Amino acid sequence: MVWKEKRTQLPSFDDVKKDAWYYDFVTSAVGQDIIQADKGRFDPEGTVTARELEQIIAKALKRDLKSVQYWMERVSATNGPLSRGEVAYLLNTAYQAIPSATATITDIRPLNTITLIITFDAPLTAEDEAFAVSKEQFAFSDGLALTNMPRLKTGSVSTYIVPTSPQKPGTIYTLTYKGKQAGTFAGQGTKLNMTEARQVTNGTFELEALKSAGVTDYGYVISAYSAGRGANAFVLDENDAADGKTYQIISSMQARQVTITPEGGQPIVANYVPFTKSTDGKQEPKFRLPEGQTLEPGVRYTVTSEWAEIANPNFVAEEIAPLQLSQAEAVSDNSITVTLSSDPGDELFSGRRVELTSPAGEKLVATYKYSSRKGATGVFDLQQNDTLKAGTTYTVTPVGDWAGNSQVELAVQ
Repeated sequence: MVWKEKRTQLPSFDDVKKDAWYYDFVTSAVGQDIIQADKGRFDPEGTVTARELEQIIAKALKRDLKSVQYWMERVSATNGPLSRGEVAYLLNTAYQAIPSATATITDIRPLNTITLIITFDAPLTAEDEAFAVSKEQFAFSDGLALTNMPRLKTGSVSTYIVPTSPQKPGTIYTLTYKGKQAGTFAGQGTKLNMTEARQVTNGTFELEALKSAGVTDYGYVISAYSAGRGANAFVLDENDAADGKTYQIISSMQARQVTITPEGGQPIVANYVPFTKSTDGKQEPKFRLPEGQTLEPGVRYTVTSEWAEIANPNFVAEEIAPLQLSQAEAVSDNSITVTLSSDPGDELFSGRRVELTSPAGEKLVATYKYSSRKGATGVFDLQQNDTLKAGTTYTVTPVGDWAGNSQVELAVQ
């Protein structure tokens, strides 16, 4: 399949002779951790169960296990030995799922105003999926643009969730992929169904979306995230349905904006806060006012969007006391942990910075490392290749008012 890597140190076995016809295959598969061999024994005459074959194929393809299990469910629901026909089906599906640098588009389907479902004749390579590469390879007409990397759907062989800038309903777009025309499609006007807008901090608010209402974050249904989402991950079929319910998919929020308008005032454009779309088991993407602006207590605000239909778009702002810095510790010469007075939840560390000031007045800036939060503590990395100086005690303060006027001491050993 894709067993191309060579290991400098081959495994040895008590029960596989070097002149056996399968010796090279065994050493390659075990050496790449595709097949397990406990305590030097491979058991070449043993049989393979459905669960074992799923693991083998997932590791060989470097594909998520949930997808392989979904393929298996089509033919077998047991963990006993498989029939030759069942193995043939699974291996054929796996063969089709080998990434190809020459993959071409076979179908384009708009799902909502910011999401396309695009199917290829083979999965893309990791290099072609990367955003820096894919944004050059996906070229749309009429000003439409890719906004983040395409993501392979869990359970599919080669179908991707592709985020775009808002489409104009009825506009016929042409997609060119790798310089070749791939097809046309009509812009979709369907907006995502969001439940309500809520204030979170003095400068941040969120839009709630509910899976119970048939809206899911793409992170629950893409191959790349299925392992990390655990029991919350699931598979949408080719009709975007699961367990009899059809879902609307929230694709990547990167670079998304919404407009928030104070009653009697001028509209304000708020930007998505990275990595806040689906955290702590909730679907509540956060949006932050421009730096230096805050929500005015007692004022009624209305949130509108090109890509979302919000059932309850209004809220009256309140004064929300910011959390305070309570502790800072060095974890390396260029990283520190910062702990707040309580758990901020939902990655509200995202986009935040702290300033470290030495007794001599030297100032360093550290930026939050996305998705590093564990409870009330997050990791902050120093910028511009700066490093902490041993034997120095720094004063750590928030940049901006996200943690009020609090400060803590950081002693570097």
